[in-house]
Amino acid sequence: IKQKIILILTFLFLPMTSTVEDKSSPRSKFQERRFWSAVKLLSNVVLWDGIIQEDKVRDLGLSKLLNRYLLLNILNTPLGPDNTEKCNKVVACLPERWFQDLKGGSTLPELLNFSQHLLQ
Repeated sequence: IKQKIILILTFLFLPMTSTVEDKSSPRSKFQERRFWSAVKLLSNVVLWDGIIQEDKVRDLGLSKLLNRYLLLNILNTPLGPDNTEKCNKVVACLPERWFQDLKGGSTLPELLNFSQHLLQ
């Protein structure tokens, strides 16, 4: 399974673009389609939680997909409604049980960069 997901991640590589690029440009539209495909993949990867080891799901979903692909796109999206929507969709993918044993103000180690972005 891990090899197949890595192959899909390679396909989903999200090229970085400047934040001032025209949203109607073909490159920008391509990047947006790839982002939403990657979000869908994240939600599917997280569905494996409870079926395979949690650390494997977190590694694939958070370390590999979120931190290597999705976060690059989010950080290059200007702050505003589009950025908020992207962040909300990513958060909606994450299982609540991953956060049950965390103390107030803390997060999963794999989510530190994403959390810092959310605090902005």
